[in-house]
Amino acid sequence: MRVLVTGGASGIGKAIAQRVLSDYGSDARVALMDRPGEALDGAVDELNLGDGQVIGAGGDLADPTVPERVVQDVAAAFGGLDAVVSNAGINSPGAMLTCEVEDWDRVFAVNTRAAWLLAKAAHPMLKESGGTIVIVASMSGSNPHANLGPYGPSKAAAIMLTKVLAQEFGPDGIRVNSLSPGMVRTGMTEKVYQDNVVSAGRAALVPLGRVAETDDMADATAFLLSSDSRYLTGHDLVVDGALTGNHLGRLPGLSSITPG
Repeated sequence: MRVLVTGGASGIGKAIAQRVLSDYGSDARVALMDRPGEALDGAVDELNLGDGQVIGAGGDLADPTVPERVVQDVAAAFGGLDAVVSNAGINSPGAMLTCEVEDWDRVFAVNTRAAWLLAKAAHPMLKESGGTIVIVASMSGSNPHANLGPYGPSKAAAIMLTKVLAQEFGPDGIRVNSLSPGMVRTGMTEKVYQDNVVSAGRAALVPLGRVAETDDMADATAFLLSSDSRYLTGHDLVVDGALTGNHLGRLPGLSSITPG
């Protein structure tokens, strides 16, 4: 299994890489793509302690030349590609009234345009291998989330991009699906969960009673990458513990309503 994972130096991306290495052992070839620096170098060194081969690919996905360059470099190193996981994402929180054009463009460039350019560049390799693409979207892409700036719109676009690519790439034997996480404890959000009151309050919103860990997302991604999902394409897999479907159950006054 030859996989390119963007945003792979930490969080969900790193967990996905770890799961691929665990599933495929010495047959795993994983490229972690992220901004150059100590985090990427450290992740590559750490994951190379086990079976399989891990390489790093540095770059800024806001640069439209980077996705093709990274795909070509990784395919050359691995002799092809079996999967691309477009996981890298950024945010620019705030009200839409205060959002600047520069913020909008950069968020869309990383969260949406990069996924398209990665898919476009990887198409010949994935057609040859009968491969798959997973685009990491968000629950905020299918449910309105105020004060997150362009993040929600960019993820909504990523979900639609997934569906369009699945239609166009399907005849070439390439499956394309998106993964929409709910709340997840990552390095980026860990500070929030250090507040026990906030952490408990968030967990209480989830019918399953807990906020997700990165391994929960990695496990779902492993399914999308595997032959177990061989007839699944153009699908947005929401992995949120039923959080986004729980709005009506939290309406004030429900306990005073008499059934019937």
